[in-house]
Amino acid sequence: MPDTDVLVVGGGPVGLAAAVEARRRGHEVVVLEPRTGTVDKACGEGLMPGALRLLHAWDVDPAGHPIAGISYRSPAGHVDHRFRGSAGRGVRRTVLHRALRERAAALGAVTVTGRAGEVRVTPGGVEVAGISARHLLACDGLHSPVRRLVGLEPPARRPGRTDGRRYGLRRHHHLAPWTDLVEVHWSPVAEVYVTPVAADLVGVALLGPRGASLDAALAALPELAERLAGAPAGPVRGAGPLRQRSTRRTAGPVRLVGDASGYVDALTGEGLRVGFAQARAAVATLDDPAAYERAWWAATRDYRVLTSALVAWAASPLRPTIVPLARRSPGLFAAVVERLAA
Repeated sequence: MPDTDVLVVGGGPVGLAAAVEARRRGHEVVVLEPRTGTVDKACGEGLMPGALRLLHAWDVDPAGHPIAGISYRSPAGHVDHRFRGSAGRGVRRTVLHRALRERAAALGAVTVTGRAGEVRVTPGGVEVAGISARHLLACDGLHSPVRRLVGLEPPARRPGRTDGRRYGLRRHHHLAPWTDLVEVHWSPVAEVYVTPVAADLVGVALLGPRGASLDAALAALPELAERLAGAPAGPVRGAGPLRQRSTRRTAGPVRLVGDASGYVDALTGEGLRVGFAQARAAVATLDDPAAYERAWWAATRDYRVLTSALVAWAASPLRPTIVPLARRSPGLFAAVVERLAA
């Protein structure tokens, strides 16, 4: 007999959400995670309204700061859109992780400290780190070891080839938020996101090419730099490269979920909403890999299409036209924001 019904590899927010969903459906769950305690990560920390609704459905309600919409800003001006429905929320990654970890534990999910050094498919399911399970949900992030171990990693890039992949940086600043919008400041080579996450704290995240510097990006945005001057709180954290692919999302009893299944970019700020939706779909289709593939494509379609298009635009010579066009077409800007926030 397997040790558990569902083995979740990766105890970040998406892995813990998968554990919560699986327990709510009556499955025995073990979470395998190499790190102990509360885990931080470089990310924008803005939960779109759709992500917050999914958390509430799991009885998870992390503390943070309301987010009423999105503002694109550049020296050419700015355009704002406030969500038509419910608000989102800026939440420290550590606060979100703690809330999900406590909810998973309260529902009976067991967390084991360890790594997925090998994945062995067995007649009854799968075995990882000495734990046997009927199903494995790989929620182990951008650089997923499980994705590689089960043969779902695409071929490596040819030496010397560049693909324009981008990286993320994040730092917090001890400041009272001056807005309830997520501000996206467009510098010449990178985007700087400012997200209110508490009454006295804002997160500042950069998305840009390899070697991009948060301080250099801020130097090109003097108004924002002046607001943030003298108030850094903690180190700069990094993540990337952001763009990742998988050849498929299923291999026998294994399902790739969240960033492990593929990732375009953080530019549209909806990574957690998509990851949470994938977690629900994976648990609902444990015995039907084809159904999970279909659900995965449906859950990620808008994100993949819109984010890929915007990243391509941002990396082209037309980059300076993004904010001016959004200002001239506020209805189009609003429609894109609403589609991604849902």
